[in-house]
Amino acid sequence: MKVTGERVSTTAGAFNPTFQRHRAAYRAAAELIGPGRVLDLGCGTGHSIGELAPRESVGVDIDAASLAGQPRQTVVADLRDTPFDGESFPSVVCIHAIEHVPDPGRVAAEAARVLEPGGVAVFVTPNRLTFARADEIVDPYHEVEMDQHELRAAVEGAFAEVEMLGLFGSERYGQFVAREARTLDRLLAIDRLRLRRRVPNRVLRVLYDTALRAARLRRKDPLAGAITVDDFFVGREGLDKCLDLVAVCRGPRRNPGLDSAP
Repeated sequence: MKVTGERVSTTAGAFNPTFQRHRAAYRAAAELIGPGRVLDLGCGTGHSIGELAPRESVGVDIDAASLAGQPRQTVVADLRDTPFDGESFPSVVCIHAIEHVPDPGRVAAEAARVLEPGGVAVFVTPNRLTFARADEIVDPYHEVEMDQHELRAAVEGAFAEVEMLGLFGSERYGQFVAREARTLDRLLAIDRLRLRRRVPNRVLRVLYDTALRAARLRRKDPLAGAITVDDFFVGREGLDKCLDLVAVCRGPRRNPGLDSAP
């Protein structure tokens, strides 16, 4: 599969820290849900399987190529409209996927629809305040980016109970993030007038992917290679500073309103 900025698919070069961060998010979600079958919304290329084991997981993604060859049941579907019966899963996870749709409240509503009454749904998404730029969506694959309050607002219309947590990184991972931020600063400084806003998104994605591959695959990177899943941990305090937001949702509403998306 071609490496792009849309899906995490490789540990090669400086892509490894992002891969390990995704693994850590799935591992955190696995500790927050119960036993039994789990629906993995926006599963990508399937690196979640091991983290969710020994549970049986069912992967959903809109891209058939990402699902090809995964050793589990997979379904090509929009996260907002899956083919499953209501109340058919004891757990639902949606890791780094809700930000890829323009109306995240509808993803939450679909998760609530398929979740059993006593089940748990976990949503993980980058924290807008610490990811790239707080005032601008730089990643052309992201439709929305949220802080803790915006994520809560997006999901609470579909669930009676929402607990907010955060995924944090080690000092070593912080060094990698700081280096990436400096690179982004240099690139964005070229376009001080933000003329990129006028460029069609399909073109931005090509430029973004080209720059990303060039920056992360061009040389050996000892710092990036040293990052492991153990460089991340979940906390409850200081969510404005976390890397990823974790919404743990219970009490699915059977007729959730769809106007809760930010």
